[in-house]
Amino acid sequence: MTRFAANLSMLFTELPFLDRFQAAADAGFTGVEYLFPYDHDAAVVAEARRAAGVEQVLFNMPPGDWSVEERGLATLPGREEEFRAGVETALQYAHVLGCRRLHVMAGVPGTDAGSAQQIRELYVSRVRYAAEQAAAHGVTVLVEPINTRDMPGYHLDSVELAREMIAEIDHPAVALQLDLYHAQIIQGDLSELIRATADITAHVQIASVPDRHEPDGGELDLQHLLGVLDEVGYTGWIGAEYRPAGETTAGLGWLHRFQGEAR
Repeated sequence: MTRFAANLSMLFTELPFLDRFQAAADAGFTGVEYLFPYDHDAAVVAEARRAAGVEQVLFNMPPGDWSVEERGLATLPGREEEFRAGVETALQYAHVLGCRRLHVMAGVPGTDAGSAQQIRELYVSRVRYAAEQAAAHGVTVLVEPINTRDMPGYHLDSVELAREMIAEIDHPAVALQLDLYHAQIIQGDLSELIRATADITAHVQIASVPDRHEPDGGELDLQHLLGVLDEVGYTGWIGAEYRPAGETTAGLGWLHRFQGEAR
């Protein structure tokens, strides 16, 4: 059965963050994900999750200073201590929240970060370090290609590069986070992409293209893509990471329809 997780950084934003867990459960989601939980004590977030009866599926490791457009520390030179502290913090939260997947954002290295080879080596070493720490806790580290239209300068900007990096990192606790919204903008041909990356994909996310609204509109045929995921044997979560076109619950017809089909 297809399992959908609500991304609480984008959905139910009509409500305070801690109230979104119950709203997601009431709407029919059985899992939740979000960008960052660090503005709240881990025990408080865990209680909101437990009370709602939803599974904590995914969140991101600390990204640096989000307010100044930092989008991850893995490729930023001179930030080793901060990166390692962020890994430790994320794993502490993951333990309390019962979360088995953490996304490490690659970052926007900038023009003063060194050569392309130096950036690549830094990224490999840091993600490998994160994986080594995570594996000891039964956690998988995910890497996600993000399109540079939404996030200019982002280092991990293609699925091909993500596969190369996963191979070079060469650690069993590293896998692909395949966001079909980003992947369609980056390269398209999603049916074949899903098939080609089935061996390394541990999490999938969905949204419409180009508007990043409800996933049953725009360029993507969600029913077809869910069928391809079934075809390749994908049994993981599918994160609903989109910006609702209006009030969140008013746009959840897609969820109810596909849940009904799954039953």
